[in-house]
Amino acid sequence: MGKTITEKIFETHQRDVPSGNNVVLDIDVVMCHEITTPIAINDLQERGMDRVFDPAKIKVVIDHVTPSKDSKTATQAKILRDWARRQNIKDFFDVGANGVCHALFPEKGFIRPGYTVIMGDSHTCTHGAFGAFAAGIGTTDLEVGILKGVCSFRLPETMKINIVGELSPGVYAKDVILKIIKELTVNGATDKVMEFCGPVVEAMSMESRMTLCNMAIEAGATCGVCPPDRVTAEYLWPFIQDEYDSIEAAVEDFKKWHSDVDASYVGEITLDVSDLAPQVTYGFKPDEVKDIMELEGSSVDQIYMGSCTNGRIEDLRAGAEILKGRKIADNVRAILSPATPKIYNQALEEGLIKIYMDAGFCVTNPTCGACLGMSNGVLASGEVCASTTNRNFNGRMGKGGMVHLMSPYSAAAAAVKGCITDPRNV
Repeated sequence: MGKTITEKIFETHQRDVPSGNNVVLDIDVVMCHEITTPIAINDLQERGMDRVFDPAKIKVVIDHVTPSKDSKTATQAKILRDWARRQNIKDFFDVGANGVCHALFPEKGFIRPGYTVIMGDSHTCTHGAFGAFAAGIGTTDLEVGILKGVCSFRLPETMKINIVGELSPGVYAKDVILKIIKELTVNGATDKVMEFCGPVVEAMSMESRMTLCNMAIEAGATCGVCPPDRVTAEYLWPFIQDEYDSIEAAVEDFKKWHSDVDASYVGEITLDVSDLAPQVTYGFKPDEVKDIMELEGSSVDQIYMGSCTNGRIEDLRAGAEILKGRKIADNVRAILSPATPKIYNQALEEGLIKIYMDAGFCVTNPTCGACLGMSNGVLASGEVCASTTNRNFNGRMGKGGMVHLMSPYSAAAAAVKGCITDPRNV
């Protein structure tokens, strides 16, 4: 019997099998940010275990509230900052160099096919787009990962998500994953890996694949994963060119991280996206999704563009297509947060920032703040946001606030119209 990508990664990283399906894996990358890691740091200190297994394999960023907004968030940042210096962690990204973790770390070349990756953050599943196993973990597991470089998992079953057809203009990866979550429900992939494949995935950029994998957790999945290919190799080439004679050689090597043709899956779904319309959430769960036309005219107060789901350069370009030469409606305010300094600089060079600012957007530094209602765009009670983020939980962006999830293209259209609208008509 053949093996899936995930089974191959587990097999090559297995340290121990303490019982049944419980497997202890060696970890290639432990990622840390200032919301969940300070708790682990303080506990390790109290236990007399203030050390790390390998400072070169630990990546650290301050990304949720940056710059700090008050004494509490400043203290969280200081704990992380002092720890990174104390442990001689070189890959620490402080204010000015920092960005949204799930955009910044791939951009730096830290994620490779076949890697195991952990972080105290549920959207760590984003990094499976590179053909890696990447999972969000709790504080105790994070402490063990920092200290020993291992993490325990149940061997997950894999669901195969085959995406076929051809995306229509105005329809993006965000629309695809929202549709998939609607079909699966928020519990449909619990404790499983969602393996995205098919011609539509093969035609996607790494940015779009990261969008797909980013929201696998919203269907309950442990991780989303895409087979690594030439698109992956080209994205990583600046970081791997000394390891291979050519991109073709890298592509060939990456095939060892493809699922075998006779691999066993717990389930298979085929989604034809040829007639897929732009999607939007309407309630307080990510599986409450409708075609955007069904919410035509629904009022919004704020537009938010950014996050680990849709703050990359192709997302900014998509929004700019709608916004160029236009103004946002008088009844809304709009915020753009490019996901990393590199993306911000590229957007400046391409004239995208000017398009957003001319349209009336507030452009901020890279941060995760608004997505979880901590800073940079918190909603008041009763307010509604058209957002490119990944969660629409009740009060997610502010107590009493409502969030409609959609693509950057759709969010830009909502900014112009002042309400939810089919972007293909703008």
